[in-house]
Amino acid sequence: MTEESTPQEETTPQAAQSAADQSPREETAPVEKSNFKDTITFDDFMKLDLRVAKIIEVSEHPNADKLIVLKIDLGCEVRQIIAGIKAYYSPESLLGKEIVVVANLAPRKMRGLESAGMLLAASDENGDDRQVILITPDAEIAPGSTVG
Repeated sequence: MTEESTPQEETTPQAAQSAADQSPREETAPVEKSNFKDTITFDDFMKLDLRVAKIIEVSEHPNADKLIVLKIDLGCEVRQIIAGIKAYYSPESLLGKEIVVVANLAPRKMRGLESAGMLLAASDENGDDRQVILITPDAEIAPGSTVG
């Protein structure tokens, strides 16, 4: 008797990602409507200049424990932004990552260093477990590309 051979399952990165997408996800508590901010007009929203930026340099903030200093490429210029994500991301994991930023936010000093923009991130406070997830494009796109 001969054994029948069975075809092996495809193990490409796309197949692995597809399997991960179909795996059950951990349940999270729904966000309360009372936590939402006041309604803004469409015209107010259109004032935001959301852009894709590539992180080209990362360093620790010299005067703050929770802040990190990022140099970002916006396609036409390089800027510095300060973000309170040090507890959630290592500098190595940020380098080269594409993020979404508010590019027309007025610059401000944060513990002595100027921040010229703000990155977008989602956060979920679940008891003592807090998650902070950067908003990123799902495919590579040129720095400076508009979002919205």
